Amino acid sequence: MLKIGDIEMKNQVVLAPMAGVCNPAFRLIAKEFGTGLVCAEMVSDKAILHGNKRTREMLFVDEREKPLSLQIFGGDRESLVEAAKVVDQQTNADIIDINMGCPVPKVTKCDAGARWLLDPNKIFEMVSAVVDAVSKPVTVKMRIGWDSEHIYVVDNAKAVEQAGAKAVSVHGRTREQLYTGTADWSYIKQVKDTVSIPVIGNGDVHTPEDAKRMLAETGCDGVMIGRAALGNPWMLYRTIEYLRSGELLPEPGAEEKIRIAILHMDRLAALKGESVAVREMRKHLAWYLKGLKGAARIKDSIMEETRRNEMVRILEDFVASLSSEREETEASA
Repeated sequence: MLKIGDIEMKNQVVLAPMAGVCNPAFRLIAKEFGTGLVCAEMVSDKAILHGNKRTREMLFVDEREKPLSLQIFGGDRESLVEAAKVVDQQTNADIIDINMGCPVPKVTKCDAGARWLLDPNKIFEMVSAVVDAVSKPVTVKMRIGWDSEHIYVVDNAKAVEQAGAKAVSVHGRTREQLYTGTADWSYIKQVKDTVSIPVIGNGDVHTPEDAKRMLAETGCDGVMIGRAALGNPWMLYRTIEYLRSGELLPEPGAEEKIRIAILHMDRLAALKGESVAVREMRKHLAWYLKGLKGAARIKDSIMEETRRNEMVRILEDFVASLSSEREETEASA
C-alpha cells in the first residue's frame, strides 16, 4: 500500500489537486468512492498569510476526508515556510504538498510552480526549509521539466528526497505541454528507479486499465487521477476495484450520475451558499452529463440556471425522459 511518512492509505489511488474543483464537496465524494488519498486545490502562500475568508475556506478539512493532502505554492522561501506552518499548526490536513508543476504564467512569473523545475538547488533549498519548519510530512508534486530541452526530473526528484520530503508525484508532461500531447511515463520510471521515497505517477490515466498499466510499467507506488475524475468519481471507484480484484465494474447509468451530481451541488451549497454553488455547478454538470444520450438538449438551460430547485427539476426531468424513451424502445422491440 501507499505510505507517506507514517500515514498509510487504504489503496494506491490518489485524487489530484485540481484548481476550482477539489473543494470539500468534491473531495468528500471522492473519499466516499473509496479514494486512498485526496488532495486539496493549491493555495498561495501569500493568500494563507493574508488570511482572507476565501482562503480560510480553502484550508477547511472535513474529518471524513482524511487522509488529506493540502497543497501550497509560492516563490519566496520565507512566506512559503510561514504558510506551511499555518497549514501544519492550524489545519487538520495530514500532509503538506508543495506545488512544483503548475504551468500557469501568473504562478510561474512569481518564481513558483513549474518555475522551480529549472533549478534543483532551489528545490532542495525551498523543500528543506519547509521540512525543517513543520511536523507533518511534506511531499512535492512536479512535472518532468520546463520544456523538452530542460528535463531535470531525476535531479529534481533527488533534491526533493535529500531535502527530507516523504513522497514525490510526477506528472509525465513538461510545463510547455500544459495538458496537450501525451504524458511520458518513462520519466516516472526513471524517478522510481532513482529515489527511495514513494513515487506517485500522474498523467493520462483515463481508465482503470491505464492505472494498472502505469503501475506495471513504472513501478510507481500510487496513481494520481485528475481530469478523468471530473464529473466521474466512478473512475476512482472502478480503478480501486480493478486494481484490487481485476474486475472491471460497469459505468454508472444516468440516474446514478444525476443522483451524485445533485449531492455534489447540495454539498457545494452548504459550503458556499446556493447562488455561488449553482453557478459553480454548471461546469461540473457538463462533465457529469458527458456521454449521456440527449444531454445537449438541456445544456443551455443548465448554463443559465441560478436556483438549486430549478436545476434539480431540469436534471430529474431529463432522467425521466431517458427512462420513458428506454421503456418505449423496449416495448416496441
